Amino acid sequence: MRLLGVVSRHGGEKSTSKHTQDSRPPGGRTHSMRGFTLVEVLVALGIVAVALAAGVRATASLTRNAERQSDLLLAHLCAENALVNVRLSRQMPAVGDNTTTCEQAGRNLAVSLSVQATPNPNFLRVEAQVLDGEARLLSLSTVVGRY
Repeated sequence: MRLLGVVSRHGGEKSTSKHTQDSRPPGGRTHSMRGFTLVEVLVALGIVAVALAAGVRATASLTRNAERQSDLLLAHLCAENALVNVRLSRQMPAVGDNTTTCEQAGRNLAVSLSVQATPNPNFLRVEAQVLDGEARLLSLSTVVGRY
């Protein structure tokens, strides 16, 4: 405990008393430094809100990317299946366009096969485009030759 001297109006020290926690400064007010001010709490809440918004945005972006990867995988399976069917048919496909549906993982995707002639009559260029509605997901091409 500290001993404080009480100073009289004339500048001389009158008496000493023990300073305790219950004593108050002149005017009877205590200035406690416990807790946070409203401004500090609002600033902290603002920082937390910005961090949470960034986290939600990142999560949404990851979800969109995962859906896109899933769509591309299914489209790739459909395109590969269509091109393998052309190769396994053991005959040259007719030049022109053909559209079929492909069901993968419960989704119906449209596969558009486009067969085009090449400068060499023994080969044809076959392009498979996979569509989800009007949106083109994937395009694969191959060259088919006479067997």
